[in-house]
Amino acid sequence: MRGSSLGGVRVLHTSDWHVGRTFHGAELLADQEAILSHLADLVVDEAVDVVVVPGDIYDRAVPSADAVRVATAALGRLRAAGARLVLTSGNHDSAPRLGAFADFAAAGGLHLRTTIARLHEPVLVEDRHGTVAFYGIPYLEPEPARHALGVPEARGHTGVLTEAMRRVREDLAAREPGTRSVVLAHAFVTGGAPSESERTIAVGGVEQVPGAVFDGVDYVALGHLHGPQVLAPHLRYSGSPLAYSFQEAAQRKAVWLVDIDADGLGEVRRRELPVPRRLAKVSGKLDELLEEPVFEQVVECYLSVTLTDRVRPVDGMRSLRARFPHVVHLDWQPEGGGTTTALRYAKAVRGRSDSEIAETFLSDTRGEVPNHREQDLLTEALEASGREEEE
Repeated sequence: MRGSSLGGVRVLHTSDWHVGRTFHGAELLADQEAILSHLADLVVDEAVDVVVVPGDIYDRAVPSADAVRVATAALGRLRAAGARLVLTSGNHDSAPRLGAFADFAAAGGLHLRTTIARLHEPVLVEDRHGTVAFYGIPYLEPEPARHALGVPEARGHTGVLTEAMRRVREDLAAREPGTRSVVLAHAFVTGGAPSESERTIAVGGVEQVPGAVFDGVDYVALGHLHGPQVLAPHLRYSGSPLAYSFQEAAQRKAVWLVDIDADGLGEVRRRELPVPRRLAKVSGKLDELLEEPVFEQVVECYLSVTLTDRVRPVDGMRSLRARFPHVVHLDWQPEGGGTTTALRYAKAVRGRSDSEIAETFLSDTRGEVPNHREQDLLTEALEASGREEEE
């Protein structure tokens, strides 16, 4: 092994690539390709032995041809950089598709753990101290998983993951004394902080599992939550390599470099990742945003804009893109707040004519009362509608 200075195994923990995902309609494949290429550089620079990816390789169960190309190229670069790869399927992946040709891939150093039947069969890596066993638990949908695991009485994510870990510990106990262990799991562990960009895995209102479920192993590489975080020294999320919601704009995306030494878990170091394109939020009147020099600093960002004009600008997105080519989200909150009062619909329209209701709707949605020409058009439309009903 080339990684740990103590002759152990060095692991790079990354997760939740979501290759093929878009950001408010913006294509991200180029950004994803760049950041995954950086991981291959890290493998070389840090002498990484094994890269683990606990789920959500793709964003969709049926990824596009371009997404498959980007993911395949990334895996190839990581392998060429000298690392063995251990991957599991997440809740966004199709386990059968991701795991196709798993036995053939293993011969080339890519180990895919996507089936319940094989979750207790580790990938074995040898170092000067003996063996490190890598167990891959694919994302377990509770209802089908409890039957596949032979525990129909199990309830929710906690129940099926408890059985999965029982099988892992049983296999580990049967191996040579001193065998160290790493588990990959895709789950929402209690204490983790979610982001807006994760798809819920709640079943019956309960999606979280206690960290104690994973006791008995040296390191648990978690996937699913998109922010890097430490639940315990041996229990960590790497998070996604890119921000997938504006809520994540302040997050510093990272991976973990984990040394498995003679006695188990050794040093764990955080390596922050570069940002191909920053995210930013701005607000103001349209003319200010298009003209003020202060906004020059966000011209190249993925941008969320809130317009505060009293009257909603016509074709605001087109105007903004003349200066901000990567604006992806637009909201309108007129300065001084809206003109409406929160009323139930029946109360709001009681005693009002159709014309008054239509005029109020137009005023509320754009922040300005209709002019005389617009009032005439509304009257003409309502009269035409009444004639059609009579006919």
